[in-house]
Amino acid sequence: MTFKEIQELIRLVHKSELTEFKLKNGDFELTVRTRFHDSGRQLGPIGSPAPPPPIVNTGTVQSYAPPAAATPPPAAAPQQQPSDKPEASPKSDVPAKGYTEIRSPMVGTFYRSSSPDRPPLVKVGDVVDSGAVVCIIEAMKLFNEIESDVKGTVVKVMVEDAQPVEYDQVLFLIDPKG
Repeated sequence: MTFKEIQELIRLVHKSELTEFKLKNGDFELTVRTRFHDSGRQLGPIGSPAPPPPIVNTGTVQSYAPPAAATPPPAAAPQQQPSDKPEASPKSDVPAKGYTEIRSPMVGTFYRSSSPDRPPLVKVGDVVDSGAVVCIIEAMKLFNEIESDVKGTVVKVMVEDAQPVEYDQVLFLIDPKG
């Protein structure tokens, strides 16, 4: 693994709620522990000093990942007015208004097209067949084609191009009746 790939992996692990990530490939071994890792110490309440940064063990060399920023307490959610726009949260279990969700099968970077000079694979209003490639997710320099599980019309693209996505995050809303 290159140093840049290790940095990207640390960034992805840091964004997730993983407690520990281990990678072993021959003689190469990588262990990333996050602030969620229980190593015998209790994490203090919000506002207390952050725990030490995670240690990245790359065999004989140890380096330190940047410390996590202190997270502010969650603010009360503002009251929303009902609208006709389809909406779904990234981890929603119920699709909006009978639409089918296409979800991310992995953590990575979402791309709407196969290359920067190509048009998007799908856009709102397009009819997709089951098995059609709708986007690409890059994970650790591998470009994974994501296929639709259902035939229908694309109602909404839930993620901006070149943005990071989480596992099981909603990517598209599909109207199977359309």
